[in-house]
Amino acid sequence: MNVHTTEWTMISDISPESAYRTTGSGEAVWLLSWLPDRLLTREQALAGMELDEILSDPHGVHDRDVQSEATKRADAVGIDWEQAVILLSKRILARLRQHSGEDDAAAGEPVTTRRTFRSRRISMHPSGPPRVFG
Repeated sequence: MNVHTTEWTMISDISPESAYRTTGSGEAVWLLSWLPDRLLTREQALAGMELDEILSDPHGVHDRDVQSEATKRADAVGIDWEQAVILLSKRILARLRQHSGEDDAAAGEPVTTRRTFRSRRISMHPSGPPRVFG
């Protein structure tokens, strides 16, 4: 897996999806960019990021071992792997629509420093919490 984690974020080398730590009910909880309405533990968020990476690799489509790993991680997050495929596919389509109508560079921000999460822009800082704009 290519998930890079810090105390506040989880990002992938092969997927634009991410996870962010926040606080809920006074405790640290995690949110996945592709499953923003579900509060998760750190372990669940990591499983969700790994699930995204597994499903992002077209070579594993017909591999039973890969499907088994996807099922385990989906179970850890509390969803069916088929539901994850649908949610991630919708995110891909939304990004394609967004990029066809709006160029990030034209907005004055480098693509590498801009991520959209729950209708807010977040600048990622590996050494601390993400900065939220908007």
